[in-house]
Amino acid sequence: MNELTVPLWRAAHGRTGDKGDRSNISVIAWTPALYALIEAQITEALVREHFRHRQPTSVQRHLLPRLHAMNFVLDDVLDGGVNDSLNLDSHGKALSFHLLALPLRVPAHLVSQLRGPAG
Repeated sequence: MNELTVPLWRAAHGRTGDKGDRSNISVIAWTPALYALIEAQITEALVREHFRHRQPTSVQRHLLPRLHAMNFVLDDVLDGGVNDSLNLDSHGKALSFHLLALPLRVPAHLVSQLRGPAG
């Protein structure tokens, strides 16, 4: 086994926030060893494509290497904002869970750093 493809949640956890029609989704590596993989593979372009059904007008990625984390800011993805929308599934944690479903390729020597069930 040279590498394993796993959902991002096996390598990181997420935190979310929203203000108006903007969502912030932080991705925090479970271990420092996994951060470089996440930084290299989970790009603005990938996140924009993953959320294309929400039609973000902007996706920005802010790297926080000392925290082994990154923050994505997605504009115009909350149906007008939490207080303006009846669509609760489009807010907060639901968006972070959607992001954490992205596939991540992990080399064999880092598989022991992953969390969660292997199967």
